[in-house]
Amino acid sequence: MTSRRKFLKGAAAVPAAGLAAPALAQSTITWRMQTYAGAALAEHVVKPAIDMFNKIAGDRMQIELFYADQLVPTSELFRAMQRGTIDAVQSDDDSMASPTEVTVFGGYFPFGSRYSLDVPVLFNQYGLDEIWKAEYEKVGVKHISAGSWDPCHFATKDPINSLADLEGKRVFTFPTAGRFLSQFGVVPVTLPWEDIEVAVQTGELDGIAWSGITEDYTVGWADVTNYFLTNNISGAWIGHFFANMGRWEELPEDLKALLTVCMEQSHYYRQWWYWGGEASLRVNGDKMKLTTIPDAEWQQVEDAAVKFWDEIAAESETKAKVVEIFRQYNADMAKAGRPYRYS
Repeated sequence: MTSRRKFLKGAAAVPAAGLAAPALAQSTITWRMQTYAGAALAEHVVKPAIDMFNKIAGDRMQIELFYADQLVPTSELFRAMQRGTIDAVQSDDDSMASPTEVTVFGGYFPFGSRYSLDVPVLFNQYGLDEIWKAEYEKVGVKHISAGSWDPCHFATKDPINSLADLEGKRVFTFPTAGRFLSQFGVVPVTLPWEDIEVAVQTGELDGIAWSGITEDYTVGWADVTNYFLTNNISGAWIGHFFANMGRWEELPEDLKALLTVCMEQSHYYRQWWYWGGEASLRVNGDKMKLTTIPDAEWQQVEDAAVKFWDEIAAESETKAKVVEIFRQYNADMAKAGRPYRYS
């Protein structure tokens, strides 16, 4: 583990986007962006968008992309961006420890969504985008765009067939998800992203509740875990693109527009990549056996989420406003019926 961390620290000086960067004009605007994702995952969740931006922007602007923990630990991403050490970030609020009222809703807010399309609708039609932009403006950061990733499932070495099987399991997960799951005996563990596979192999971790099955296969976790729990605590991870406010405001309007368009394209790519991948690997994947906790028993987890929402809403006026939006949205989807909600 120590050797891996030393290797990563040494690799931080190398731009993840490639070693042979082309010569740039002296007037070229250059940014450094770090993603929450490791190299294998970043190939899908961010690199295509940055490559597209760099190709179109040419000598006017180039973005150097760095992977998880290469420049700073993920938990320090916000502060580094706020200071200007990093110009832009792709992450959820929760993982990078944003000092905002909306941080708890980033990543996997328990049962806030059922499907990936819920996220863009919540932001673009139910008002979350305005709230996020206002909260980050207060702390000198530009919230550029929000999008959805995959659902949150358990990938474990031992089978999970009941809630009792979660007791004592040491699991790598997000801060808020861990806070919620701890009531069922889960022991949340925080480690650098690149150390997770080794930690499962050595027994430091019993499992992972950080993604859906697409990421388990993409990043190698399916090689060190044996089981995939089909029940999930959220239908989609909420992630964002952010930038240092000063650096953002320095950009010409057309480059702001180009950057935003490329990030929106990134959101679209993930919509179909994850949605298709989750189904295909459940059906065709040969590395992990599927297990399921019966609906009647899993209802205890969903009922606990309602109480958890109340707990979060009681913490501040802004959090209460966001929780109310989640409540209204999910109530509307339930009334709409199929295909929006099936139960």
